Amino acid sequence: MAALPAVERRAPDVILRNGRVFTMDDAQPRAEAFAITDGRLTAVGSTADVMNLKGSATQVIDALGRPVFPGFIDAHTHPAWGGVEEITAVNCDLGSIELIKAAIRKRALQTQRGEWVMGFKYDDTKPLEKRRLRLEDLDEAAPDHPVAIKHRGGHLNWFNSRAFALAGITVNTPDPAGGAFFRRDGRLDGGVAEKALEAFASVIPRSATREQRHQGVALMAKLMTAAGLTSVHDVECSPAHLTSYQDAYQAGELRFRVYVLVQGYAPIYKNLKDAGVYGGLGDDRLRIGGVKFLADGSAQERTMRMSTPYVGRPDDYGILTMSQDEIDLAADEADRLGFQIGIHANGDVAIDMVLKAFEKVKAKRLKPDYRPRIEHCSLVNPDLLKRIKAVGAIPLPFYTYAHYHGDKWVEYGPEKMQWMFAHRSFLDYGIPVAPASDYIPGPFEPLMGIQSMVTRKDYAGRVWGPNQRITVAEALKICTMGGAYASFEENLKGSITAGKVGDFVILEKDPHQTDPDAIKHIPVVRTVVGGKTVHSLE
Repeated sequence: MAALPAVERRAPDVILRNGRVFTMDDAQPRAEAFAITDGRLTAVGSTADVMNLKGSATQVIDALGRPVFPGFIDAHTHPAWGGVEEITAVNCDLGSIELIKAAIRKRALQTQRGEWVMGFKYDDTKPLEKRRLRLEDLDEAAPDHPVAIKHRGGHLNWFNSRAFALAGITVNTPDPAGGAFFRRDGRLDGGVAEKALEAFASVIPRSATREQRHQGVALMAKLMTAAGLTSVHDVECSPAHLTSYQDAYQAGELRFRVYVLVQGYAPIYKNLKDAGVYGGLGDDRLRIGGVKFLADGSAQERTMRMSTPYVGRPDDYGILTMSQDEIDLAADEADRLGFQIGIHANGDVAIDMVLKAFEKVKAKRLKPDYRPRIEHCSLVNPDLLKRIKAVGAIPLPFYTYAHYHGDKWVEYGPEKMQWMFAHRSFLDYGIPVAPASDYIPGPFEPLMGIQSMVTRKDYAGRVWGPNQRITVAEALKICTMGGAYASFEENLKGSITAGKVGDFVILEKDPHQTDPDAIKHIPVVRTVVGGKTVHSLE
């Protein structure tokens, strides 16, 4: 039995017994039981050995032979943003444009004339009509209100005529660098991409209250822990989002652990620098770890910057949102000030630019263990893989995208998909890949992520990039130890090991023995964070 020294032990607060425990610890891969004291694992071994430690007040959880894993980690997600949208906006994850229009119309009738109607989770490939929203759709649904509908990916919005008028945008307004106003037949079409969205920043109200933001975090913590997540990395955290995490923490409603990368282009980063704060501030429940920048467009919205064009759009290579000089400066400053850096780079062109910046930093830094993050790192090639390995960068490819967003991959084609979300290649090159949903843009359920990485099969049964399939065991390791390594926390979490935090999940079925196409349907029986049950079906 692996255990802390006896002098450090007292009767455990919690014992799990009779489990098929997959520890993710190479020194002790399997166990039956473990003990938790003061939120930390204190012993891991057989049921008989661990039960010898039981005290009169020890809570005993009987796994009944079910599979048990370390708590799952989502290393790139946006719970605070998602939570406030769930609380305040119209959910446009609906089956048709007509249903979306009806939902907008209903909210407009409940909203004072002239005030904004906001929607989110719109996905242009999901509606029955197989076309995108148009300006006239939104004009028809809410003629007396300005309307803004956010694409699920977060890089595109759709607006109606009133919204464009308030922003002062006409068909003759030029596209800004790094952005676009969509046009059709010589008219505005309603869509707005990337940096062009800044034109609406001053006219869209920031209407969510502090209490609504708090409620949003509490809601997402409940939903995500029910899916088996015990730790999340909020990548691109704003001051309001950070406050909402603190409010939920103080209220005892922050069910998961949060590692934060703040917005690099917003005042929060400057304020932290001015205050002398650097990465690591906080505790094992809520910690500021680094800073995030954005270098190109979106994979699912088909705007990421590539060296070859999109299928059917021979002149469209995607959008860059930072120059090489800007990326170089961001990487250098973050490292000098003690912040872990994450740069959003989807396309191979953007990834190349980001790696150039990381290589310059590593060449002159004296400190060991450089772990810059490439957020998304969607389209790679052998040269990029070698450089990622050499510089020590951590890629965070989308883990639910191959399954959930299948209709979008037609615009990349089968050749590119052999190198997108390249979990197999990352592992083969010895690169420590991390798990990432990017919720709201992608579903956050880690079991869907595991299924997607294992099958590369979308919801319609189409297979995208089968050469990038990995095993269930590899996917589970990514979702645990891979997530911990991405935040310098591999000695704190990610495996069921004495001394680490007592975070674990009990599943109804073993993913190793389940039909790969049904992994996402496995019930999460129990989720425990620091020895405290935060979700239970029992």
